[in-house]
Amino acid sequence: MSDAVRPDELEVVPADEASWDDIRAVFGTTDYPGRCQCQRYRVLDHDWRAATPEERAARLREQTGCDDPGARSTAGLVAYLDGEPVGWAAVAPRTDFLRLLRTRVPWTGRTEDRADAGVWAVTCLLTRRGFRGRGITYGLARATVPYARDHGARALEAYPMLTVPGVEITWGELHVGARQVFAEAGFREVSRPTLRRAVMRVDFYE
Repeated sequence: MSDAVRPDELEVVPADEASWDDIRAVFGTTDYPGRCQCQRYRVLDHDWRAATPEERAARLREQTGCDDPGARSTAGLVAYLDGEPVGWAAVAPRTDFLRLLRTRVPWTGRTEDRADAGVWAVTCLLTRRGFRGRGITYGLARATVPYARDHGARALEAYPMLTVPGVEITWGELHVGARQVFAEAGFREVSRPTLRRAVMRVDFYE
C-alpha cells in the first residue's frame, strides 16, 4: 500500500465538530457515497426509494449536527489528515438504523435483542476520493471504539465484508468495511451469516 496512513496520523472528531463543507467533501456527489449520504441503513426501503440525493444530504446534515460543537445529538465521526477531511464513520446506537434492524443477514443464527439501545453499530466506513487505498479506514474503525464506549455503549458491532483475493467487491458493498479492518481495531467475530459477511463486536465491561 503506497503512502499508507497510520491511525495516529489521523485526527478523528465527532461530526458536530466538523463543518458541513468538510462532510460534503468526504461524501462527494458522483459515486455511491454521494448518492447514499449514509442513509441506507437509517431509513426503510420505501423512504429510501422516494428520497433524492439532495434530500438524503439534508437528513445527514441534520443528523450530524455539524457546525455546532456540543450539539444535543450527533451521528458519526470525521477523519482529518493534515487538516484535510478524508474519512467518515457512521457510529450510533443500533436502534437508530431502522433498516439494519429489519435486514435478515446480521441476525441469522443469533438471539440478540434488536431493540437493545445499549448496543451501538458501525454501519459505514467511507474514505474520500483521492485518498482511498491508503488505509484510512483502519484509523476510523479504531476511533469508533472509545467513542461508543465514552457515550454509554455496552457493546459495539460492525457488519463487514470478507475480502477474498481475486473476488471483486464493489465500492457500494464495501462501505460496511472489511473484516480485517475491524479485527485490527479489536473487534471479535461473533457470527458469519453468509460466506461474505461477518458480524464483529466489542463488548465493554465495567
